[in-house]
Amino acid sequence: MTMSTLARRMGRTTWCTTWRTTWLGRCVGAALLLAATAASAQQGMSPEQRREEFAKLPWQAGPASSDVGTRAKLQVPKEARLLPESHGGRFLELTGNLPQPGQTILVGGNWWAVFSFNDIGYVKDDEKLDPDALLESLKSSDGPSNEERKKRGIPRLTTEGWAVAPHFDPQTKHLEWGLRLRAEGDPNPVINYTVRMLGRSGYESVTLVSDAESLQRDVAELKAVLKGFAFNGGERYAEFKAGDHVAEIGLGALVLGGAAAAAVKGGWWKSLVAVLAAGWKLIAGAAVAAALGIGKLLGRKKAG
Repeated sequence: MTMSTLARRMGRTTWCTTWRTTWLGRCVGAALLLAATAASAQQGMSPEQRREEFAKLPWQAGPASSDVGTRAKLQVPKEARLLPESHGGRFLELTGNLPQPGQTILVGGNWWAVFSFNDIGYVKDDEKLDPDALLESLKSSDGPSNEERKKRGIPRLTTEGWAVAPHFDPQTKHLEWGLRLRAEGDPNPVINYTVRMLGRSGYESVTLVSDAESLQRDVAELKAVLKGFAFNGGERYAEFKAGDHVAEIGLGALVLGGAAAAAVKGGWWKSLVAVLAAGWKLIAGAAVAAALGIGKLLGRKKAG
């Protein structure tokens, strides 16, 4: 589908400006104008201002070997873009999400993903998962999260159910699940597909922002990219040694937010509310994510 066709379907006219960087020009040229009503109002920015802010971000173009925080590297493939964690919070603000420090952004096909490391210690992988109980707990967290969104002028986000039930791969040490969410005022659901990659001193969290229509393809693309992810020497799960710190939580708690569960166990209630209100349920700014797919922002046409 061309940008002009999509604009007509949205009932708006879209103008694209030629930018010195083609992929970023497509990013902001069409998508940000379509997102003006949903996102610009909440942050008091015009589409042109938002375009300029995206252009300022120090994107690293693939193919390249890039740092993911300080504990891992990722082989960024061609046509993907990585934003280092020092600027990840700004990207989240611009896409209508709650910013958090230490978040690396990866943009691929028609999706984007957030990488962040949680140094809670070595997580044992012997817990049996109960998807029904976990979903009930996730839904109960919508309240405090939406209170924080309301304070920041960000649309409410409601948990609807599993797109993919939680499951653990004992070979790769990856815990995965897909959560179906609904942003206030948006008729289309947003899918957050999350991968927790276990390491020696904690886990790398990867959250994919996609939609129901393209989820299967986007997950396949993300998994292909993650084959190029590796913890640095000394940080791998298999390098655990006696005396290393062992996390007090298991796999089920990682589904519920990881750091949030640790805060509960330690009695840090204020920390709990902060984490539940933070960024592990993500949207991309209603019009951008649902109508275009975030990959359109960086210049790839949606397949098929």
